[in-house]
Amino acid sequence: MKSETKQILEAVQNGTLSVDEALLRLKTAPFEDIGFAKVDLHRKVRQGVPEVIYGAGKTPEQMIGIIDTMKKNGQKNILITRLSHEAAQKIDQSHALAYYSNAKVGVIGDFPSPDGIGAVVIATGGTSDIPVAEEAALTAEVLGNEVIRLYDVGVAGLHRLLSHKDEIMQASVIIAIAGMEGALASVIGGLADCPVIAVPTSVGYGASFNGLSALLSMLNSCASGVSVVNIDNGFGAGYLASMINHMEAKDRGRTV
Repeated sequence: MKSETKQILEAVQNGTLSVDEALLRLKTAPFEDIGFAKVDLHRKVRQGVPEVIYGAGKTPEQMIGIIDTMKKNGQKNILITRLSHEAAQKIDQSHALAYYSNAKVGVIGDFPSPDGIGAVVIATGGTSDIPVAEEAALTAEVLGNEVIRLYDVGVAGLHRLLSHKDEIMQASVIIAIAGMEGALASVIGGLADCPVIAVPTSVGYGASFNGLSALLSMLNSCASGVSVVNIDNGFGAGYLASMINHMEAKDRGRTV
């Protein structure tokens, strides 16, 4: 993923940005202290992706203050995760907000056109895993990725997953989301030739321990190339998938 710093330097090199304009962009204050939050204004410069608002535990007024600061500093697209319906309604009165209730995600601004290497495939074990999957999917889409959704393809009916072999084999990265015993990640990991990000969910009966059994199963996967994020962390999976899908070959300065 290109950092904004690299884009600025390339713009100077090709003459579309002056040195003074580039300097102005780079010396902007790295954060703005608004009392209850220190809004990171250099996140996009450092990482290529601006700060994301975690909505749980924040009041609508606090989130509106953070959004005001972001927009004042040129951020057009803003992602808010773990956002309640009530808070979304209040924010929408100040800023046009698209709210996705199933995922508890709010988006301000337009979704960008996909510019990744390929597609991010998101597969769930069951329908109950879809809220976590949608958090991952919307995160990936806001970050400029094509997303293919394969929902309810768990190992209890393996033929459902195998009917999507083409999508699995052509994916740039796959997010496998499952509760219960969390076996889906290992199965997909044994089929795919790309990185697999496993997301355990808190779906399951008592002995699933709110996702702990799926987490341990995924951590102990016998399939190579499977990494694991935290329980119900759809955002983390979608963000990581986007980073993988935007990797660039780096010139190491070698001479032939």
